[in-house]
Amino acid sequence: MVLSLLFKPKELITVIRLMREAKRLGVEIEDLPADVVAAHVLPKTHPERHGLVPDAEVTTSTPIEDLALAAVQDDVRAGNWQNAADLVTNTLGDWDRRQRVVWALADLAAKDDTWMTAWQAARPGDPHWAVVHAMSLVSLAWDIRGSAAASETTRSQFDGFHRVLREAREAAALAASVLPEDPTPWNTMLTLARGLQMSHDEFRAIWTELISRDPLHHNGHQQALQYWCRKWHGSDEMALEFALAAAAKSPKFLALPLRAAYEAQSTSPDMWKSPAVVASLDALLDRLADQGSDTYSVRDDRGYAAFALLQLQRFEEAVGQFRALGALADAGPWDYSEQPRLVFLAFRGEAVRAVARGKGVKAPVR
Repeated sequence: MVLSLLFKPKELITVIRLMREAKRLGVEIEDLPADVVAAHVLPKTHPERHGLVPDAEVTTSTPIEDLALAAVQDDVRAGNWQNAADLVTNTLGDWDRRQRVVWALADLAAKDDTWMTAWQAARPGDPHWAVVHAMSLVSLAWDIRGSAAASETTRSQFDGFHRVLREAREAAALAASVLPEDPTPWNTMLTLARGLQMSHDEFRAIWTELISRDPLHHNGHQQALQYWCRKWHGSDEMALEFALAAAAKSPKFLALPLRAAYEAQSTSPDMWKSPAVVASLDALLDRLADQGSDTYSVRDDRGYAAFALLQLQRFEEAVGQFRALGALADAGPWDYSEQPRLVFLAFRGEAVRAVARGKGVKAPVR
């Protein structure tokens, strides 16, 4: 965020102030604490006057929503596997929760799989172990690759990434064979399809298997949208077409067209103004009207709604979404950034400043 200001002449005074602050603290400008940067970069607004929490109270810490999962994560970190194994087993049939549980435990296993080894030894042939194991290999593969751009990723990282993804594909196929009713291994295959550069036909075959088991699989639809984006193996148009079809299928997916527009904004910025995207936004706002922000998924939808409203200069409505989000900046699209709190505050500040100046399109009556 700081270096990007160097390319904005109007912000030169801000850069100079940050350079002075960095010199005073004895650090490089990019190593300045986030709160110091925020004090100089963020728009000077008074969020409290608009019913918003003060900037200082905004946090990216996600509240614990699944106490059982949090407890077994603590058990796993302590080296105990039994409760984790039982929780995975008990999620069978509750597919969205099962995906969240499996993913959370898989991330832990990618860092340290000692507890997984103990689980396998105590319950050889446990099909639920196979499901977690397959997803853990995907997490491990991405850890090996890292999050840097391709140009900054070494050949050794790419080789390890693809090798482990191929292992993950075999492991997911095994998990699917031992739990044939479970969509989770098929979602694992959807997730790794991007990294293995699967063809459209290969991807569609996996997609068919997933939705035959759970037509409204939440994370599966998000994984599929990523595949169809331009940056992976599709295009802006293909991603939007997929997202609109999903939104027509269930209100659960009304935010997907907004995600497609977000992914396409650098190449197709006018997508935000597409009648179909605007209609999805308005339908999503209606759905969110009687909901709070108690779950991550709702906050994620609200975040994309707020971002879309900003693009459409519907600033009053954007402020309303930020008001509903309160102090939580833990979801999308802010979490795409390395500094999600600053990004959240910057966009919230833009909305507040525009409302204070009487700018923007007035909220439609619905």
